[in-house]
Amino acid sequence: MRAKRVSESLNVMNELVLPNDTNTFGNLMGGRLMYWMDIAAAYCASKHCNAPVVTASVDNISFKNPIKLGHYVHIEAYVTRAFNSSMEIYLRVRGEDTLHQFTYDSNEAYLTFVALDPNDKPRSVPEVIVETEEEQKRYDGALRRRQLRLILAGKMKPNEATELKALFAE
Repeated sequence: MRAKRVSESLNVMNELVLPNDTNTFGNLMGGRLMYWMDIAAAYCASKHCNAPVVTASVDNISFKNPIKLGHYVHIEAYVTRAFNSSMEIYLRVRGEDTLHQFTYDSNEAYLTFVALDPNDKPRSVPEVIVETEEEQKRYDGALRRRQLRLILAGKMKPNEATELKALFAE
């Protein structure tokens, strides 16, 4: 299995916010955005491992700025790190007001996907090759984020999270 560069699985998805996508304030509904983010991240993960994938977890999604009716949504998704059968995907969401010609940050999140074999069982995924400082930073942080997810899911004991412990050791 050949390791892949982050850029090989990059996915950029664009959507136009229509009336059916908004709440009573004329803002894109959070659930609709999360739906689009899941699609963008799934495509990115599937592209990385050349296999079907399922969403395993969604980290905290914080909304910085609402995206308004008539604005465009740009979702950028890329693999930050691959583990045995899972991949962490980073998403950056921006809004674009074409009338006034500016873009703005909306939110970001990390989602985890698991690759499946033909029997719907987890399968191995390729390693990630990082090439930039930003990619390296997200790659390094991915193990800590993974350990935190596993602790919160009850799949790891806190005392086993060596990467997290290192953050708090004096």
